[in-house]
Amino acid sequence: MKLKSKTQKVGIYAAIGVVVVLLVLAFIPNGVSAQEEGQQAATPVLEVETSLPLYESITEWDQYTGRFEASNHVDVRARVSGFLEKVNFTDGQLVKKGQVLFVIDQRPYRIALDQAKANYAQTLTTVKIAEDNYSRVESLRATGAVSIEEYDQRKQALAHAKASLQLAEAKVDQAQLDLEFTKVKAPISGLVSRDRVNQGNLIDGGSANSTLLTTIVATSPIHFYFTASESSYLKYVRLANNGKRTDPRKKGIPVEIQLLDEEDFVHKGKLDFIDNQIDMQSGTIESRAVLENEDQLLEPGMFGKARVIGSAMHDAIMIPDHIIGTNQSVRFVYVLNDSSEVVSKAVELGPLHSNGLRIVREGLSKDDKLITNNLQKIRPGMLVHTSETNVVKGESELASLEHSQNL
Repeated sequence: MKLKSKTQKVGIYAAIGVVVVLLVLAFIPNGVSAQEEGQQAATPVLEVETSLPLYESITEWDQYTGRFEASNHVDVRARVSGFLEKVNFTDGQLVKKGQVLFVIDQRPYRIALDQAKANYAQTLTTVKIAEDNYSRVESLRATGAVSIEEYDQRKQALAHAKASLQLAEAKVDQAQLDLEFTKVKAPISGLVSRDRVNQGNLIDGGSANSTLLTTIVATSPIHFYFTASESSYLKYVRLANNGKRTDPRKKGIPVEIQLLDEEDFVHKGKLDFIDNQIDMQSGTIESRAVLENEDQLLEPGMFGKARVIGSAMHDAIMIPDHIIGTNQSVRFVYVLNDSSEVVSKAVELGPLHSNGLRIVREGLSKDDKLITNNLQKIRPGMLVHTSETNVVKGESELASLEHSQNL
């Protein structure tokens, strides 16, 4: 009985084992193990997009920061002292050259002019008397009826009277000029500041320490000053000497300026001045661009970015910034070889071009297929599926729309 019971148990266990094996085989088709199937599911072929780099003839632009300054600036001071009687302008208005801005009390200067004119008339009478006296002795000199001493005295008296007349005339001119100076006029056209001295105050005039009444700045045209390094200066000089760029000291070259709230370099000007020496402390040289500023948008003291032509026309390879990787000091991009494998290429980069793409100096050819997406997932040697796209223009605060002029 015991033997029969053991035999029945073995049969039951065997039947259970067969059922388990059949169930396992039912869920593993074609004899592939579960481990192998999991490995295949974990390593799918990645889809990436590729694009050829942009290759075309360009002119490179160099960028600098600087500030606007008035093309002319005048401190308005009176040339005579006195009581400030009138202020004839509104703070901040546009004034014309010769416009009367301030009026100083004219009464003391009218009195001084009248006195000078009276003195002139008196001196003129003295001259007339001296001329008559001299004429009489001159006619008698030939006959000997007058002494030489008398003749010389009357001649000297006439000369003295004439000199006194010149002095009196000069005093009249000075008094007339002082009276004119009581009207303080705008020496240039431009924007006037506020009145620094209010009506009713006494002011000093006629010296370097005279009272400052207001200031006037000329902003049309307006100047933009910026500095370039010594190496940039040498580059520009050599380009001009080789005939690849205009010499700015002989003929102004184009300059384009971007303001803080602008995305493009919309303000056009010309480089009209380069300083005559390199600053020994900073190693830079100052340059100036001039802009018309007819709409009075640009104000002295405003900050801006300028770009100037920095190269001759040449063929260049350009790529978007976002596909460039960094490995310590090495810049690289991923490209696709003929076997659909990912390859890493080290590149030497140049500046951003005006279309927002980065210029590549070395490391790429115009036929390289750039990988433009899934850059965090791919590695050199991986096999990938690809689809072709067009190169995407970069977006950067230093980038702007494609320059429309073929310079």
